[in-house]
Amino acid sequence: MKGAMRCLVCCLFFVAALFGGPALAETQRSHAITMHGEPKYPAGFKHFDYVRPDAPKGGSLSLHVVGGFDNFQPWLPKGQAAAGSQGLVFDTLTVRSKDEPFTEYGLLAESMEWPEDRSWVTFTLREQARFADGHPVRAEDVVWSFKQLRDKGAPFYAYYYGDVEKVEALSERKVKFSFKAGDNRELVMIVGQLPVMPKHYWDDKPFDDANLVPPPGSGPYKVDSFKAGKRVVYQRRDDYWAKDLPVNRGHHNFGRIIYEYYLDQTVALEAFKRGDYDWRSENNSKYWATAYTGEAFRDGEIITEEVTHQNPAGMQGFIFNTRRPLFQDPVLREAMTYAFDFEWSNKNLFYGQYKRTRSYFQNSELAATGLPDEKELALLKPLREDLPPRVFTEAYQPPVSDGSGRPRDNLRQAQALLKDAGYQVKDGKLHTPDGEPVSFEFLLYQPAFERIVLPYARNLKTLGIDADVVRVDQSQYVQRVRNFNFDMMVGGWGQSPSPGNEQRGYWGSAAAERDSSQNYAGVSNPAIDELVSKVIAANTREQLVTRTRALDRALQWGFYVVPNWYLDYHRFAYQSRLAHPPLPPYVGFDGATELWWDKSAQ
Repeated sequence: MKGAMRCLVCCLFFVAALFGGPALAETQRSHAITMHGEPKYPAGFKHFDYVRPDAPKGGSLSLHVVGGFDNFQPWLPKGQAAAGSQGLVFDTLTVRSKDEPFTEYGLLAESMEWPEDRSWVTFTLREQARFADGHPVRAEDVVWSFKQLRDKGAPFYAYYYGDVEKVEALSERKVKFSFKAGDNRELVMIVGQLPVMPKHYWDDKPFDDANLVPPPGSGPYKVDSFKAGKRVVYQRRDDYWAKDLPVNRGHHNFGRIIYEYYLDQTVALEAFKRGDYDWRSENNSKYWATAYTGEAFRDGEIITEEVTHQNPAGMQGFIFNTRRPLFQDPVLREAMTYAFDFEWSNKNLFYGQYKRTRSYFQNSELAATGLPDEKELALLKPLREDLPPRVFTEAYQPPVSDGSGRPRDNLRQAQALLKDAGYQVKDGKLHTPDGEPVSFEFLLYQPAFERIVLPYARNLKTLGIDADVVRVDQSQYVQRVRNFNFDMMVGGWGQSPSPGNEQRGYWGSAAAERDSSQNYAGVSNPAIDELVSKVIAANTREQLVTRTRALDRALQWGFYVVPNWYLDYHRFAYQSRLAHPPLPPYVGFDGATELWWDKSAQ
């Protein structure tokens, strides 16, 4: 009988092995996690290819910020945190490379372990990891940081970590994240991006108190001095525990990083030309075309440079707040897209520098083009009831004008749409089918956008639509956007080469109902919720591309925005004493804090 039982156990053991049973679930242990495929850099690599590993250390970098700040707690959904108060001060479990679509390498974590189905991940912390006050970084800090961000942080964190079922410290240096059932390959990487904070520091103080006392971090810099709302200075830590790690070689080269605060961009630009700060990324086409002139530019003291990149451009647009009854009609939203004359704006306001945005994943292979292919249709057809019919029959394209500034043909098409939907013009004013006048407020805080929005409002006036352009200060603007207290605004959503869980915060129905979320448009559609889930569950790059394109189509035909424009290159201006290596394809607007250096420090 014992022999028979032993034989049965052996058979069960074999079956479990053959069919991947839980008793024998294979796990992988590595220095890096990639979304799809294998990491570019093997264990024991010396440094990333795109850095200058022997870049001189020292000198300074001064940057500008428009607005103000009132705290050093960037994870809280209130107040305005000081620039640099997270990325410069707090390390994360892993760090992302800039020459791969999505691969994370260990920073606080020396290694990661996960099963094939990615239902959990375990991080083993480096023994030498330390906070600036000397306390070691331990698993309990990771657990505590996660719970505080999820429960008391900005709503973004709750959505981002929504599928984490449990986090637990297995030992002093080992922490495990377990995930809810379902396919979510990205979660093992998302939790690696967690900023880890010192639990002991908050033992006797509330975590959600936004104040001007800088907490100790584990990152390369610490706050050296500040003047509230005006200036903050960070000093590179000579005792930074991770300065010699491969992921950090060639990074964090400046001895001091200074953020100067200005009331508006015009004042900030003039200050830059005077030499009051060192580096800026320009997002105003008029400034780029006309303002970067003078002796400092002729003599080479200030350098201007355009650097191409492969980052998805995302979507910037005039965003409808569909929580407003007026904008719940997609016909009105579509009609209003015809009033924006991009071709005229690009020629007369942007100096021909921009391209028209048509996708929420513009400038990438993720953008939907043409009609949906068979693989996309397999995703879209079961959701047909909740999708606009044109998702299946037409390729989306924003209206194109004659560039005259008075797009009469486009406005006639808008009038026809509105008339067919029951809208009427009475005494020069457009009224809804229910007899309500079509009027709304366009919220701004950037003065530069008035020259763009006012011509748009003038064309809307031709349709009988009253758009009152209102500009407020930045603090009021931020508060109103957080509370969705606007009708229409300029805004957007950045995208990565590997979209995933953040899409829930952008388009999810739950996010539409929660203040401070990034679902500015109030998108709430079960079909879009399902497509977002499909994107998150993609197991291969091919699946991710197909599913993201299907999501893109649903968003395009929802008319949640009037699409604006994009660039496929960065525009930098900087003092000639600064230098950078050849920038990698996925480099972002990091303000030069990561890869650049000060030549005068040599």
